[in-house]
Order: sequence, then structure tokens, then C-alpha cells
Amino acid sequence: MIQQIVGMGGGGFSMEPENRLLDDYILRLTKRRRPKICFLATACGDQQSDLDEFYRAFPKKRATASHLPLFFRYRNFDMTEHLLNQNVIYVGGGNTANMLAIWRLHGVDQILRRAWKSGVILCGLSAGMNCWFESCVTDSFGELRALNDGLGFLPGSVCPHYDGQKDRRPTYRRLIATKKLPAGYAADDGAGLHFIGRKLYKAISSRRNAKAYRVERFKGKVVEKNIGATFLG
Repeated sequence: MIQQIVGMGGGGFSMEPENRLLDDYILRLTKRRRPKICFLATACGDQQSDLDEFYRAFPKKRATASHLPLFFRYRNFDMTEHLLNQNVIYVGGGNTANMLAIWRLHGVDQILRRAWKSGVILCGLSAGMNCWFESCVTDSFGELRALNDGLGFLPGSVCPHYDGQKDRRPTYRRLIATKKLPAGYAADDGAGLHFIGRKLYKAISSRRNAKAYRVERFKGKVVEKNIGATFLG
């Protein structure tokens, strides 16, 4: 089975409702006319407005949409069966640390690993990008800081909203410079990183100026390499 993850620094239906380029790219990866897509809105507490946006973005003519409720559990709902039966699992933004804690409490982290290994495409933005890596930059605790508690499906660290929030770039660079985070990737709002297995396959974007970067220490200095995101328009 091909293992695929698409992490977005920002964008998709919740940030760019009129720009479907990133979401369409993910749907095309399934090679299905109406792929099954499940939304995990754990990071925002299963907020109804986020769920409403998701269902508006993925109507029946576009996909077979569902969501996994963790703050209000349906009776007789088999999470494992449901998630393993999807073509895409889409993770929304919000509080990364809280989301990871809740997933582990309910065993969702292990189900997601099984889904990934079985060929279900995993994707998401912001917190939904952070979660797949070993480490990330997060505002889960208020001020931006390192979080070395990711699922670790992908190696290293990641930073979303690289151009969208003014403190993201300097904070990420500082955390890598001081070795509080390992080397990794950064993505602007509107940019995505497509991994096949544990290796980066390509960077993509829904905006012409959105960029993705490899960020690492080299000879004591932090170096950014523009990966060259392919504009999907």
C-alpha cells in the first residue's frame, strides 16, 4: 500500500472556502469519483461551525463525507471500522496538544497509524499538519513554543502559517538554532507538503506566492531552502 500524507501550512476549505485547489488535489489522489472523507475536528473541540464548513465544502456530488465525534460520542459507533474504511482522513486546525492528548486517550492515534499503513490518505492544516510529525511549533499553550510530542509518522519538525503569522518564522528558526527542535519543514498559508512514505514527494500551493521550505542547521547557522511549490491553478 502507498502511504501518503498531505500537510498544509494553511488553506483548504476552512481558510480558503472559495479556493478548492488544495482540497481537490487531495481528492484526486484517491482516484475515486466520490471518495469517502472523514473530518477530525478534535483540535477545535468538534465545534459545530467547523463541521458545518466541512459538510458545505464536501457535498454529496463531490465526496461521501463524515466526521469522527470525540466530544460527543454516538452509541454503537465503531471508530476503527469507520476510519479504516475511509479514502481520506482530514484533520482540522486548532489546539495541537489537546488534540493529541484526546486522540491517545481514545486510541485514535493507533487507528490513524493503521489507516496510514493501509493506504488511507491522511491530510490536514495547521494542527492537522503538525500532528503527523515528531515535533512542531505550536500556540497550544499561548505563546509559540516547541512541542516534541507528535505522532511521528513523519520525521523531524514542521511549522505551519510560516508567512501568515509574523512570529512563526523567527520562532521556528530560533528553536532549530537552539536545538529545541530538529530540522524540518515550513509551509506558508496556501502551501502544502505531499509525502509518500516518510519522504517528501513534492510541495504544492493554492496561491502563486505561497512557498514551502526545508529548514535546518548547517555549520552552526539556520539555513532555509525554498523547496519550490508547484502552483495548482
